[in-house]
Amino acid sequence: MSDGKPEVRPYKESALSKKEQVAQMFDNISHRYDFLNHFLSMGIDKSWRKKVVKYIGANQPQSILDIATGTGDLAIALTKTGAQKIVGLDISSGMLEKGIEKIAAKKLDNVISMTLGDSENLPFEEGSFDAITVAFGVRNFENLDAGLAEIYRVLKPGGHLAVLEFSQPQSFPFKQVYNTYFKFILPGMGKLISGDSRAYTYLPESVEAFPYGDKFLAKLKNIGFLDSLADPVTFGIASIYTTTK
Repeated sequence: MSDGKPEVRPYKESALSKKEQVAQMFDNISHRYDFLNHFLSMGIDKSWRKKVVKYIGANQPQSILDIATGTGDLAIALTKTGAQKIVGLDISSGMLEKGIEKIAAKKLDNVISMTLGDSENLPFEEGSFDAITVAFGVRNFENLDAGLAEIYRVLKPGGHLAVLEFSQPQSFPFKQVYNTYFKFILPGMGKLISGDSRAYTYLPESVEAFPYGDKFLAKLKNIGFLDSLADPVTFGIASIYTTTK
């Protein structure tokens, strides 16, 4: 990462770049991702996404880009904003295939389109979107600053960004309980269900390396974003960062 911390990668023995490894990891677990996502978070992640949708919807965007869309859960939820155009972008073709199936089943393919792409080299013109969202994706960027700069570029002036990402609880005893679950229980359950021995070990490692809270707000400010705020949710398990261009 660009803040001096050692880079955390899914597969330490692989010679592939971080973004190539991330794509490979999500391809590997795409068949079980939705189940694992909701099961391991006990469904709390759905309430977090609802908060993101509420923030974005309050500004009545007509076009939204959902980066690291995965299987499209947030993109689908964002249809409640009334936006006419929602683009879900992800680096994993396996995740996108699952998302396309879900969107077609819900008959939302007239509103949502799914695109294979790199968050650090977005295939869109400057100022293309009224709003941009990223849920559990920025910590997977190979170069966080480059990814944020790309988001800034394709966001319209006055447009809004919402980032939902894991953080680290600080209060006793929740911090201790969370760390035990996240570092010891979750990796084993994730491996058993997904079949990937590294995916859910990489998760707590990547969260620990991510510059959350004030450090992430500072990065947003350095890029040029305005009025950036961090809203910790569920005792600080995650944070919702909101900002404008």
